[in-house]
Amino acid sequence: MVFTACVAAAQPLFTDRSVVETFAALLRSAAESHGCVVVIYCFMPDHLHLMLHGRHKSADTWQAMVEFKQRSGYWLKQHRPGVSWQKDFYDHVVRRDEDLGAQVRYIAANPVRKGLVSDWREYPHIGAIGIDLYAVISSTITL
Repeated sequence: MVFTACVAAAQPLFTDRSVVETFAALLRSAAESHGCVVVIYCFMPDHLHLMLHGRHKSADTWQAMVEFKQRSGYWLKQHRPGVSWQKDFYDHVVRRDEDLGAQVRYIAANPVRKGLVSDWREYPHIGAIGIDLYAVISSTITL
């Protein structure tokens, strides 16, 4: 499942490497606790794109995202008063007939489309958790 979560009032929260690292750790914890891998995440300055995939039938991608937003929202209240997530998030179910590699490449290309870098590999706030991002992008892994 692909998710997009936006920072309220489009505040540029994810320009600080330490904030991104903190949020990536919170994302890792939420994903692992609900049996998921993070196929890709891309922290843009004022929003986050990510793809979660369940490792087994009882995995819950939706609940992983909800937990991540709750934990990171609490962190924001403690460390960045006045900054918060928008209330909801956008989601898209990836169907089996969709090209997973193309979906991941589209997410990875966000910083290029926004003019932040010329190649997605130059952008410091892209990664994966529990899976090889480069193998997915080159379509050598299927989920």
